[in-house]
Amino acid sequence: MYVILVYDVGEKRVTKMLKLCRKYLSWIQNSVFEGEITEAKLKELQIRAEDIIDSNYDSIIIFKNRDEKWLNKQVIGKERSSIDNYL
Repeated sequence: MYVILVYDVGEKRVTKMLKLCRKYLSWIQNSVFEGEITEAKLKELQIRAEDIIDSNYDSIIIFKNRDEKWLNKQVIGKERSSIDNYL
């Protein structure tokens, strides 16, 4: 499946979330990641993220789609990290 993950966490937890998300998805913008991931890996990411965040203050939003081809993505301005050039 193809996902877009967005998080808003406290300053003390940002670095941990960044490192965690980079293990599973491609960084595209501050606190925004995207990429193909299996259901099992997504569940693993969610469990690890729940250990990092403070659920009283932080949030994670995950947009899921079966395939990237169904996503109409438009970038205005500089694209921070393109994933198009992976082999």
